[in-house]
Amino acid sequence: MDKRAPARSGLSRRSMLAGAAAGVIVPAVAAAASSAPASAAPGITRQITMYAEKIPGTDLYGYGLEPGKPTIPGPLLEMYEGDTLEIELVNNTDQRLSIHPHGVNYDTASDGAPFNNSFNNPGETRTYIWRSRTQYQASNGFWMPGSAGYWHYHDHALGGDHGTAGLLGGLYGGLIVRKRGDLLPSKQYTVVFLDMMVNHKIAPETPIFEANLGERVEWICIGHGNLPHTFHLHAHRWADTRTGMLNGDNDRSHVIDNKNLDPGASFGFQVIAGEGVGPGAWMYHCHVQLHSDQGMAGVFLVRNADGSMPPGAQEAIDRFKGHGHGGHSAHSGAVAADPNGRPLPPSIPPGGAQKHPNAGGGPLDTTGGAAAKQAPPPPPAPPAPHDHGGHAGH
Repeated sequence: MDKRAPARSGLSRRSMLAGAAAGVIVPAVAAAASSAPASAAPGITRQITMYAEKIPGTDLYGYGLEPGKPTIPGPLLEMYEGDTLEIELVNNTDQRLSIHPHGVNYDTASDGAPFNNSFNNPGETRTYIWRSRTQYQASNGFWMPGSAGYWHYHDHALGGDHGTAGLLGGLYGGLIVRKRGDLLPSKQYTVVFLDMMVNHKIAPETPIFEANLGERVEWICIGHGNLPHTFHLHAHRWADTRTGMLNGDNDRSHVIDNKNLDPGASFGFQVIAGEGVGPGAWMYHCHVQLHSDQGMAGVFLVRNADGSMPPGAQEAIDRFKGHGHGGHSAHSGAVAADPNGRPLPPSIPPGGAQKHPNAGGGPLDTTGGAAAKQAPPPPPAPPAPHDHGGHAGH
């Protein structure tokens, strides 16, 4: 049975599970931040701690919810409209860096950009405050949108005032702002297309995302870098709406299975794994042909409902692993490059995917490349000078 987001705020079991390991969750405050507009629906304020650290054995960086556990992508953060998220960012590196969000409200001190003198110096801890809101009626009578959507966050300070080196180094992650009443998924996967990489990987080392037949799977798709992309998922389709679902039998929204994913853009959707097509190994990839040929492709493995491997799936995965992708260098020792000849960062182990505790609990599923998640809280039981010229971020 599908689970829906609760109608009120509080601390969810998933928040407690994610926070207990990292020791970052504090009791919720049942009020919006004082700086939020008066017309915004009040929510709660949550406080979490994140750590920016070097990935051991590489030149890459990652965000994490625990010291010593950075991932690429970083933790998937979630909140409900009207809530506030206070992020204490601990910079455990020798580089200046920050965290900058898309889709939510913040003041200049929480911009996460050197332009507003908002960043962490090496070894520094700084708090960033993100606010969300419900839709509201403006003074002119028009309705303005709320914050609900599939968004993202990233560094905006490492190596230069635009954080180019931070993005190329792996400092990015997903952010979901939900409406109360939204359907909750069984599993979630964050997919980031950055230049010619998927989650900083090149096929056949790209993540294999898994689900059992009939599970509700949520995809968070993010674009970064300098190249335009599209995201295509084989055998599954979704409505081009905020959630990927139709709002009723009279909803005539466009239905798609491929969507543009340009730098700085993000979208998300939910699908029922294998619905109408059955279990099997299905591809996801960029549909710019040069890009997919160069390694921007991966596998969505839909297992049988009991978790067993469907016939032919392992053989398909083996063919994928043995397929020659033009940009792949994991086994050759060569340096992979983008179409402009720039070297790509080395690969790192992906983070683990997690089953949504609100949708039935169960152990962590560490197959695939989704990062750890920080959930939105449902109801409780009974939040330098700027130089444009000749800037070389990396």
